[in-house]
Amino acid sequence: MTGTGSRLPVVIGVDIGTTSTKAVAYDVEGRQLAHHAVGYPLDEPQPGYAEQDPQLIYFAVLESIRTVVAELGGPIAGLSFSTAMHSLIGLDSDGHPLTPSVTWADSRASRQAERLRAIPSGLALHRRTGTPVHPMAPLPKLLWFAEQEPKFFGQVAYWVGIKEWVLLRLCEALMTDHSVASATGLMDIHQLSWDEEALGIAGITEDQLAELVPTTTVLPGLTAEAAAAVGLPLDTKVVVGAGDGPLANLGLGAVAPGVMACSIGTSGALRVMVETPGVDPLGGVFCYALTEQRWVVGGAINNGGAVLGWAGDALAPELGEDAEEELLALAATAPVGSGGLIMLPYLLSERAPHWSALPRGAYVGLTHGHRRAHLVRAALEGVCQQLALVLAAVRAAGNEIREIRASGGFARSPLWRQILADVLGLPVRFPASHEGSGFGAALLGMQALGLITSIDVAADLVKIEETVRPDPAAAATYAALLPLFAELYDALVPTFTSLRRLAPGLPPQPPPSPPPL
Repeated sequence: MTGTGSRLPVVIGVDIGTTSTKAVAYDVEGRQLAHHAVGYPLDEPQPGYAEQDPQLIYFAVLESIRTVVAELGGPIAGLSFSTAMHSLIGLDSDGHPLTPSVTWADSRASRQAERLRAIPSGLALHRRTGTPVHPMAPLPKLLWFAEQEPKFFGQVAYWVGIKEWVLLRLCEALMTDHSVASATGLMDIHQLSWDEEALGIAGITEDQLAELVPTTTVLPGLTAEAAAAVGLPLDTKVVVGAGDGPLANLGLGAVAPGVMACSIGTSGALRVMVETPGVDPLGGVFCYALTEQRWVVGGAINNGGAVLGWAGDALAPELGEDAEEELLALAATAPVGSGGLIMLPYLLSERAPHWSALPRGAYVGLTHGHRRAHLVRAALEGVCQQLALVLAAVRAAGNEIREIRASGGFARSPLWRQILADVLGLPVRFPASHEGSGFGAALLGMQALGLITSIDVAADLVKIEETVRPDPAAAATYAALLPLFAELYDALVPTFTSLRRLAPGLPPQPPPSPPPL
């Protein structure tokens, strides 16, 4: 859409993702007016590494904003930011990157995370910070740098995430919001302050971290260089914003108690909004901030659409790269429950609710009668059953869930939609159109700028296109299979441990990282 087509105030949500940055402009009635995305690579120079060039991401932010501003052709009320969580960048005293941006997908700190989880205070650390002790989080990553590159570690003046660095370039402000900070493993979510024990474990001081601020903090303007680069006035308001997970709930309209957001793309997640922070007794879920009054409790899984992609490559290579529709049609010919075949979809290890880099994928119950259709369907069911374990952990944290709102690439498939509803045993509602975290960022910005009274308006602005309800017979089958699925993880932990020792997917300890950028 060219031009605002509206005299209403407009906010641009800027979503800094793992594979691209997208800028999306909305007016205060939720109408999307313009959008533009710019991609960049995820570098994997060694096994377990997942890094990005922060300069490329900054240039993508500039280009995406500049293109949307030019398309709008009119004034905007402000910019508001969303970001992929758990990134880590080391800066020198002048704010220049000394390291790549180490992303959530980087698993080199697996050993450090396992050690932290095993100490007596490991679970208490999770409960206090809201962040699982897992290699995705900055806390174990910092420990990895301290142990593996101590000389280099001592040269870093500041440790930040990608959004903090982008805002430093745009506004000359070194700030981190409570949402992103709540995903570092370094902030006490109950006190909204840096956690002394966590900082001690990481070997850093509070002075090496950005200033903690609410997600609705408004920065007064852009630097001259940034303003010229994006085509906006110097006094353009910039809202610090939040993490992409909490903002995805907002963008889906999943803001009321009991309404859970589900996303399945390459990975997957379930999140519900709550008014007070806390995790379940066993530490199966995370708890991240959105505002001081709103938090999200939930869990992310590594293996979503990636499992279907693997099934195409491994089980039906003759179908080629664009095999998704044919694979799904094949899976639809297999019965509910795949004839007693269970797949543990841990192809990329796993996160919630076990938060371990140890597990591997497995088929259990394979017989002579199973065919390719059963194997593909079991893969889809396995992804949904893993999400069902996350749902159980969210409920164990004291949350009643009555409805799911879902998004992601999987939603194109009627079969996968139905399997999700059947496995979770809940109605699943699909919005007509949305930009998820980008829309959430824009809504948060509107509240921060006083353009809307509350983010609760999201529930009315997001229109539902379809509701998929569980089939009672299928739901009963999956309910019977879920305890078996859950038991298999614990039963196979010794096997996973032996396999890593005998045929490791990662070296016992990676060699020193390549020279910094």
